[in-house]
Amino acid sequence: MIDAVAAPPLTPVDPFQAARARKTAEQFEASFLSQMLKPMFEGLATDGPFGGGDAEATWRGFLIDEMANKMVKSGGIGVTGLVMNEMLKAQESAA
Repeated sequence: MIDAVAAPPLTPVDPFQAARARKTAEQFEASFLSQMLKPMFEGLATDGPFGGGDAEATWRGFLIDEMANKMVKSGGIGVTGLVMNEMLKAQESAA
């Protein structure tokens, strides 16, 4: 499998533009991963000796979002590189 996370842009671009594109692509991947993780936690009981009750259910979304962000920072699933390259290609063709 091609390592899409480390894939360089297809053509040289302004470093500032590339950094902004990478940040946006990382945010997109984190949002995608967050949506994929949510079903894993639906229906889990928040009671019991180690459960957080209603507070756990209230803050669960923030926990899922943070897990997704950490996944992206540790390499993610390869969406960032692909999205970044497509964003840069779209900007080049619009110019």
